[in-house]
Amino acid sequence: MSEEAKILVVDDEERIRRLLRLYLEREGFEIDEAEDGDGALAKALDQDYDLILLDLMLPGIDGMEVCEQLREQKATPVIMLTAKGEETNRVHGFEAGADDYIVKPFSPREVVLRVKALLRRSSVTKYLETKPDSQNVLVFPHLTIDKDAHRVLADDIEVSLTPKEYELLYYLAKSPDKVFDREELLKEVWEYEFFGDLRTVDTHVKRLREKLNKVSEDAAKMIVTVWGVGYKFEVQDA
Repeated sequence: MSEEAKILVVDDEERIRRLLRLYLEREGFEIDEAEDGDGALAKALDQDYDLILLDLMLPGIDGMEVCEQLREQKATPVIMLTAKGEETNRVHGFEAGADDYIVKPFSPREVVLRVKALLRRSSVTKYLETKPDSQNVLVFPHLTIDKDAHRVLADDIEVSLTPKEYELLYYLAKSPDKVFDREELLKEVWEYEFFGDLRTVDTHVKRLREKLNKVSEDAAKMIVTVWGVGYKFEVQDA
């Protein structure tokens, strides 16, 4: 990484913030802290962090609400931290816009690895070793997806996506006209298998369409709902 990534660590326990700061600063990251939801949201909206480690249970507004409000304005990568390992909390976290999920108690080394992995996948291109001559570019009428740079252009205008929104779009687009059910998308994009609530996929598809639609209606229309099954990426005529 050519320059330090700036990370916001949000947790109401000073011990956990101190532990994460110690391990992350050792890896060269710049760390900022917040101890409650209101303070975290204010900082996240006011500054441009490269990643946010966000505890679910916080004084004031909780981590879920922080993430939901953040997603209305920014695509900052978010890893949710929680002491609750139940499936429903994981689902709700993804619905709120979280990109990854770590259950307490956790290994600080695991957190560091997950942070590095998410930064590599994120749309913050300055942390990626891009290859200008790479062939890993999907080009369609009204939409271009550069896999190496994690950039999405709709009618030549860059669209800011969260890592999960980007991964969902790329997964659909690399197999045009193939229909994917929600279970497969959860398994492949979120790397998570479960039975029950599949709204995680629907929520991200909705956000993805809304972001594309603000720039290009034609690009947004390429993500097609196949009723009773799931979704597909349909190539429109130029």
